[in-house]
Amino acid sequence: MIKRVLSLNAMDKIIRETGLRVADDAKEALADILQEKAKELALTAKRYAEHAGRRTITAKDIQLATKDQE
Repeated sequence: MIKRVLSLNAMDKIIRETGLRVADDAKEALADILQEKAKELALTAKRYAEHAGRRTITAKDIQLATKDQE
């Protein structure tokens, strides 16, 4: 199991925007999926930054990583 860094409260707020109630397991599932996706994006963005000779990931790296994963 991965260490969760995204709060279940935040997941509750996101899901409640659908207008429905939220089961606890739904909040946990969304947090786990979003966290794993974020990690994948961060690793792809890291490659872009390193390719550019930088040690800092920029917003542009994240945007490129997002498009790369589509």
